[in-house]
Amino acid sequence: MAVYLRILLTLTGLTGIHSITTVSKVSVRPGDSISIPCLYGSQYRDHVKYLCKGYYWSSCSEVVKTNQPYSSGKFSISDDKTQRIFTVTIKDLTDKDTDYWCAVEINQGDDIRKYFHLSVTRDKVFPSLYVDHQEMTGFNGDSITIICNYRNSGEMKWCRLGRNCVRSSGSIDGTTVTINQVHTVTMSGLTTQSSGWYLCVKGDLQMPVHVTVTEKPTTTTSCLTTLSHITDHNFEERIQDRASVDPKSLIIPLSLLVFIVMVTLLIWFMLKKHKQSKSESSAMATAGEEVTYCNVGYMRETSGQRSHAESDMDVMYSSVVTIKQQKIKRVEAQDNDVTYSTLAQPNQKI
Repeated sequence: MAVYLRILLTLTGLTGIHSITTVSKVSVRPGDSISIPCLYGSQYRDHVKYLCKGYYWSSCSEVVKTNQPYSSGKFSISDDKTQRIFTVTIKDLTDKDTDYWCAVEINQGDDIRKYFHLSVTRDKVFPSLYVDHQEMTGFNGDSITIICNYRNSGEMKWCRLGRNCVRSSGSIDGTTVTINQVHTVTMSGLTTQSSGWYLCVKGDLQMPVHVTVTEKPTTTTSCLTTLSHITDHNFEERIQDRASVDPKSLIIPLSLLVFIVMVTLLIWFMLKKHKQSKSESSAMATAGEEVTYCNVGYMRETSGQRSHAESDMDVMYSSVVTIKQQKIKRVEAQDNDVTYSTLAQPNQKI
């Protein structure tokens, strides 16, 4: 009964059935996000678009609008006026995110709208129909492959939103489409006109996929220019890295350097002082060895051997022998470097 009621509400809500085109039922997992495209007529390009949440149109609540696109973190909306498609995104899906309406404001009259249903699975079970990525990108002239995963057997279709569908092979807007037995859709010969929203269709389920086709990057740039650009870029990065060095990080290395210099100077000073002291000691020792002094002993003679004239005075002789000096550095003699001796005349007995 609920299914028939939903169909009835959908049909009665389509004021201008061709004014808004979107999905009817999408299978999703709790916690995931989903983007839903809503195609509108060209006469509504400058109108406000919005998403309304609720099973009944008369009691649904507006959750996000194009003139207030960031009113909620759970919902977002964007409007591509060239493609005439506004896209709503719902995040962190729960079992309460089931019934929504795509709508366009009409200044004088009822807003046009289209209902869609989100079938939320339980316990993160994979949906009956899903894709790994809702956003696909390709280059002009290349090919892309989309995998439409589904659990139930039966025929699958690949459709462009608001246009024709392909069941096994064919073309959509000049792009060749091939559907094989492993649920993959290949679009070859892409052009910029191939960009837009497409649908994997399996039974009453649809899964929207957005395709973006861009021009291939130019490869005619010379290697020299590329290398120069890379070199300049690397040089700028080095300059930025050097400029971003924290001066505080240099304190420890500079302190270590100063400490090493001070220790080196201290060791050098001690070695120099030790060498100078050793040289002075060697010079003083050599100077002391230059002169040899002879001690003269007094020999007492008998009175009979002495003459009368010699009895008045005893004479002592001494000889000084000079040793050949070595070629060494001499220090200037000071008063305390000379040794004096006194010769005393011994008393004679008469």
